[in-house]
Parts: sequence; C-alpha cells; structure tokens
Amino acid sequence: MQKRSSGILMHISSLPGRYGIGDFGREAYRFVDFLVESGQGNWQILPLGVTGYGDSPYQNFSAFAGNPYFIDLDEFLTKGYLSEKDIAKEDLGSDPLSVDYGKLHEGKNRLLRKAYMNSAGVLKGELEGFLEDQGEWLADYALFMAIKSVNGGKSWFGWDEDLRDFTSRKVREFEKDNKEEIYFHVFLQYFFFRQWKALKAYANNHGVRIIGDIPIYVAEDSSDLWANPRFFNLDKKLNPKTVAGCPPDAFSATGQLWGNPIYDWDAMEKEGYSFWIERIRASLDLYDSVRIDHFRGFEAYWEIRYGSLDAVKGEWTKGPGMKLFRKIKEELGEMDIIAEDLGFLTEEVFQLIRDTGFPGMKVLQFAFDSRESNDYLPHTYDKNCVVYTGTHDNETTAEWMDTVKRDDFSQAVRYLKLNYDEGLIWGFIRGAWSSVANLAIAPMQDFLCLGKEARMNKPSTIGGNWTWRVDKDEMNSCLSRKIRELTKRYGR
Repeated sequence: MQKRSSGILMHISSLPGRYGIGDFGREAYRFVDFLVESGQGNWQILPLGVTGYGDSPYQNFSAFAGNPYFIDLDEFLTKGYLSEKDIAKEDLGSDPLSVDYGKLHEGKNRLLRKAYMNSAGVLKGELEGFLEDQGEWLADYALFMAIKSVNGGKSWFGWDEDLRDFTSRKVREFEKDNKEEIYFHVFLQYFFFRQWKALKAYANNHGVRIIGDIPIYVAEDSSDLWANPRFFNLDKKLNPKTVAGCPPDAFSATGQLWGNPIYDWDAMEKEGYSFWIERIRASLDLYDSVRIDHFRGFEAYWEIRYGSLDAVKGEWTKGPGMKLFRKIKEELGEMDIIAEDLGFLTEEVFQLIRDTGFPGMKVLQFAFDSRESNDYLPHTYDKNCVVYTGTHDNETTAEWMDTVKRDDFSQAVRYLKLNYDEGLIWGFIRGAWSSVANLAIAPMQDFLCLGKEARMNKPSTIGGNWTWRVDKDEMNSCLSRKIRELTKRYGR
C-alpha cells in the first residue's frame, strides 16, 4: 500500500459466466489476465460472505463463511458430481448481464445439494479434516445453517425458543441427529475456500493483489450473533436493544437504518477482542489487503433503538478506538487495511485514522461541490490514501455527470480539464490516476463508460441492487491497452 499503483473494482458476482452469477471459474481467471494486460496490480472486490434477504454482500449469515453462489460448477462436472443434464434442468437466469437472485436461490442450491449427494463418502475424510482445521466458526455456522434449513430458511429469531439458545440441550440433540445436513454446509465451505485460494494464488503469481472488503457489523440473522450473544448489546430474550445506522444527511432525510446489532465493546474488551482478532486474521488470510466498511464506527457509532422505523432518532456512542487496534496489532503485527472513512467525520475520527496509520478513502465524485471546499479535491491529498472515481454505493461516473448540479459539473470540467476528445469519463479517471494517492481505483463500469443501468447499489433501497454483470466482449485488448497507457503515463 506504500507503493504507487492502481486497480479495478469489480465484485465476483459481476463476472461473466454461464451459471447465472460470476464465480471462481474460468472467467475469473480471464479477468486476472485482463488486469495484467491492463497494467493493473490490484483487484478490489466486495465482501464474499453468504447473502440472504436483499442479496447485499454487506449482510451475511456469517462474518467468516463464503458465498456458495461463487462456487464454480465446472469442477463438479469434471469430478462427476454433476452432469450437463443436471445443469440444463435448472433455470439460473436468462440475462447474462444481470443476476436473478430468486432463480439462483432455487436453481443453484439444488445443484449444490445434488453435487453433495453425488460426492457422498468420497470426501468424508477431507471434510472432517477441513471442519477440524477451521475451528469453532465453521462448526457454529454449519449447525446454524442446518437449523435454518430445517426451519424453512426462517431467521433464528423465529425458531423455537430452545433452538434460539445456542447452549441448549435441544441444539445439541439437533447437532447429533442432523449430521448429513450439517456436513452439506461444510462441503460448501470446503469448495468455496479451495476454489477461492486457487484463484487468489493465480492472481498473486501474476502480480495482482486482492483487496477484500468486510462490513464493520454482523447481520442480525447470523451465526455470529446466535453463537456469541455475549458480544452484543441484547436483552434477556436475545433481541437487540439497539441497532446500527447512519444519521440523516444530504443523501437521506431519514438517515440509513441498517438494523445490525451493536457490539458490546466492554464484553469484547474483557475477552481481549478475540472476535475481531480472529475476524481480521481470517480476512488477511483471504485477501492481501482489507477495506473495513464504516470505519468511523470504531470511534463513535450512530445507535438507534431497536424497532425504530428510520434512523432519525439515534445518538452517537463512543466506540473502542485505538484500544481495539493496538490489541489487533499486538496479535497480528502490521496489517494492510484501508479505512472507509466516508460520511459524517469529526476531528476524533481523523485522529483515529492518523493513529492507526491506515490509508483513508477519497471519492472524486465528492470533490466538486461548488458551494464549499473539501478534502476530496486531489490537490489536498497526501500519499497515504486511496482515491476512487466512485464506489459501489455511488452512481457510475456517467450517471453522476448526467445528474449532478450544473455548477458542480462545470467545476469538475475546469479542475480536471475534461474534454470530449479524451472523453469526459476518461478525464475523470485521469484525475484519480494522476493524483499523489498511493492507490487509485475505478469501478469497471467507469472504464466501460456505463450509465445508471450499471449501478451496483443504491443505499437505503431493497431490490434491484447487486445485479450488474459485465459483458465479457467489452473487456477486450483495445480497452486493456487504453488502461495500460493511462497507468504507465502516471507511474502506477
């Protein structure tokens, strides 16, 4: 992170491929090749966790488990666990440029179950060894998902009272009586991690670093909360007392109500912040560098009463600050972490980031507010930061240019000397690449000059997000040559 470099932001789900969603198969390897041909040293992705209702990669059933949707089915064809006839029976979605999560949930899950049943006995020793090697998180997660499956996918808050209590006799009896279902989820994690680590090794061997992403919070419906209630601010019935979000701002008059349970930081401190140490350890095993979403929440977080309809009535509560990061560093040493420091920032937040030494984020779309100056303009940067044209939560740059206030657009044109010969969006990317920031990142959508049809996520909305997929024909040698020339020009 201390060297001058650049990269592309594109989630695994957005890759091309024949199975309804991007995965760890041949197209992922081809994308690594495209990055190399484009002169890029970094591939940034979104969280790889198991998604549920709403399909957000920031709401996962586990802080440690990987999303089975990303498992490449070609390996199962090769091993004989599935046949082409099996795959042809399932509808995984008909649009190669969009993910249909409803069809994927039904069709790919049936295929994964069939692959597990067809591998019966062959992998028993390997799965047992994998379960033992991964430790408590996998045993807790597989048990959680097995109970969820038997309960029709229902949130654990809707289970029978005895099953809600992780320590109950009923849970232990379920574990004993449902080994087959539990091992199905071990099977999924075994292939997820096996395939991901092979892809990461390929990227690393070709000079490409993987920048991962983890949410600061865990989901309410997660094995983390179910198995570790002592680490969260819950009442006697295991319901959250308060939940996380963001206060009202220029983007939302009612704020953002995420609904994630709040950590009991005092309880975590008493156990040496073990949960977070293991989470960061696991993340640095998966990725070369980790972006932590909503980093300002470690200094202070917006806390909202459970059951509120919006995020208007909340309060700022102090987080663990440097106590947490000193302990993590003591256990893990130096870490490649990017602090997502966007949103409402205070001097205390800036001081925390300075104390950690982690690079913060600069989003170029935020730089051109004609009403006031800000520190997103490139001439204000120091080297220890990461500049983005936009993120997964922003409009694409093409959409931003179509919708931004004309005075703001005019300021961007003057500041970056945007022109139609170069292309307005490419001039915007140039603004990031030419800055002093050690790392510059642009979403794939910006390199392709795509508009609102390619937006990845619109915060505070449910449905229609996380569906965009790239057209593989557009990732061609002409584009890679153009990216490489820009990258070489600015010494990245």
